[in-house]
Amino acid sequence: MKIFLTSIIFLLSSVLVAQTDQKIYDIINSVSTDRIAEDIKILAGFGTRHTLSDTISDTRGIGAARRWIKSEFDNISKKCNNCLEIFYQKDLVKKGANKRIIKDVIVVNVVAIQRGTKYPNRFIIMSGDIDSRITDPINYTDDAPGANDNASGMAGAIEAARVLSKYTFESSIIYVGLSGEEQGLFGGKGLAKYANDNNWDIIGVMNNDMIGNIKGVDGVIDNRTFRIFSEPTPPTETEKQRKSRRFYGGEVDGISRQLARYVHKTTKTYMPEMNPMMVYRLDRFGRGGHHRPFNDAGYAGIRIMEAHENYTQQHQDIREENGIEYGDVVAHVNFDYAAKLTAVNAINLASLAWAPPAPTEVEIGGIVEPSVKLKWKKNTDPAIKGYKIYWRETTSPTWDYSRYVGNIDNFILQGIVIDNYFFGITAIGINGYESPVVFPSKVFR
Repeated sequence: MKIFLTSIIFLLSSVLVAQTDQKIYDIINSVSTDRIAEDIKILAGFGTRHTLSDTISDTRGIGAARRWIKSEFDNISKKCNNCLEIFYQKDLVKKGANKRIIKDVIVVNVVAIQRGTKYPNRFIIMSGDIDSRITDPINYTDDAPGANDNASGMAGAIEAARVLSKYTFESSIIYVGLSGEEQGLFGGKGLAKYANDNNWDIIGVMNNDMIGNIKGVDGVIDNRTFRIFSEPTPPTETEKQRKSRRFYGGEVDGISRQLARYVHKTTKTYMPEMNPMMVYRLDRFGRGGHHRPFNDAGYAGIRIMEAHENYTQQHQDIREENGIEYGDVVAHVNFDYAAKLTAVNAINLASLAWAPPAPTEVEIGGIVEPSVKLKWKKNTDPAIKGYKIYWRETTSPTWDYSRYVGNIDNFILQGIVIDNYFFGITAIGINGYESPVVFPSKVFR
């Protein structure tokens, strides 16, 4: 009978459809392709947005670009009764900091915070990059329109702010334009330090870097698939934690990986036409993005981007050779695709900001036993409905089975052998939204 009941639980867990909310569909439908297209054209129209470029002109250079971005956030805030806190976050980077910093420069990020009503110091961040470059990374005078890399991601962050500013959330959302990415991720480093200095509780960072190209250099044309890059475990883990993983597992279950799975699940639930592709790597092979500085500081962070890159349109001088048009210009951007990936971000920002805090102090037991024991620290928030246990086979990339267990702080999964699966816990609000899965951090007997 126990075997039969366990099979029924597995069956029901695998066929249950996630609860949906009409507001999420409304958010998807509110993302405007036309607005994103206009913003990309404006950003590309500043000629160059190189980190070392002109900061005085009103029409050219990174100074003009960041002032325009701030003005857009200001306009959005006016329409939502000043719901955004907007400011420049700045850091001086000295000449010689690396080979790409050939003169002193103030790296300026544009930050817009939409404060949560219940957890104002708890943040989910969507970032795009302000800066651009061409072939020579220290050429800051020639045209570098950066239409896809990364006006697309920056336009997406602005559009997400336009759409989500019409709602209120329990947790805070940050929309940010980061600078200095092409010169060495300096904007991300500065904001990550600022977050740490100000004791921000960051749920996660969704870095959007190139979300507008559908024609790959490999010949593939695909307007549905996108990649989610995430590192397996935090670089800040201790030696004790690393040794523990050798015996108990968790090599692919760090906080960034759980954020990636969250985005994957939310997208498949609300935008089933899209094909989220989880890539088990910090970033593209040997390369980096602006989520990395947040990972380095111990925060969850992922990169969302197109699946098929075209290297003739990245970091290239604008030219034509042998019938190939080189350069990152507006003509190569697919605005509909950029809108789709903006919607992916917006629905995950909303879902996370409406979700309750994740359980803490999650522990697991069940060595040489016919059941799995889990316990965790409950949150006192009365808006929490209860907790759900997730599990999956050790080779599965996603949480495939689940069981809601109520508003308790421990549970025993009968008839499931701990050796064959990985387990995690989420908190569920009375509004139906879930926190990211928390992987157990401690073993008990």
